[in-house]
Amino acid sequence: MVVGKPFLTVEQIHQRVAELAHVISADYDGKDLLAVGILKGAFIFFSDLVRLIKTPLMIDFIIASSYLKSDSQGEVKMHYDIREDVTDKDVLLIEDIVDTGVTLNNLRERLLMQGPKSLKICTFLDKKGRREVDVPLDYVGFDIPNEFVVGYGLDYDNRFRNLPYISVFKKST
Repeated sequence: MVVGKPFLTVEQIHQRVAELAHVISADYDGKDLLAVGILKGAFIFFSDLVRLIKTPLMIDFIIASSYLKSDSQGEVKMHYDIREDVTDKDVLLIEDIVDTGVTLNNLRERLLMQGPKSLKICTFLDKKGRREVDVPLDYVGFDIPNEFVVGYGLDYDNRFRNLPYISVFKKST
């Protein structure tokens, strides 16, 4: 397994997260915000982002997956659902990376059926080159090419999440 040099540096990440938090704070000023993090991958981005959002908010989490190592399985598995009632709340779903869009679209549809006042999506990384399902993204940290990346919460086989930057990952042969 080979992890290369930083593709996105710590400085680039922190600057972009702060910019996103500023915009989100303004957009949700005076609203009843529920920030929902999608685990495991979004845990670092989620934590950094919500600490910088100035609007009072509540938090909750979802654990869902469609990946095994580096391959999408196409089937979304729910491991843990939110506990907060989303009815008439402004919900911000926070994701680490959107590639196929399958998992995120499934979660979005599940939440919309519960009657939120609004539902917006914030993703740290957008990998449009892998998109299979069109899902609306309201806040995007970075657009990235079709490369498998790790770090800043993203993993390969539950490894490399602790890297403070984003790196392209290659399996060694």
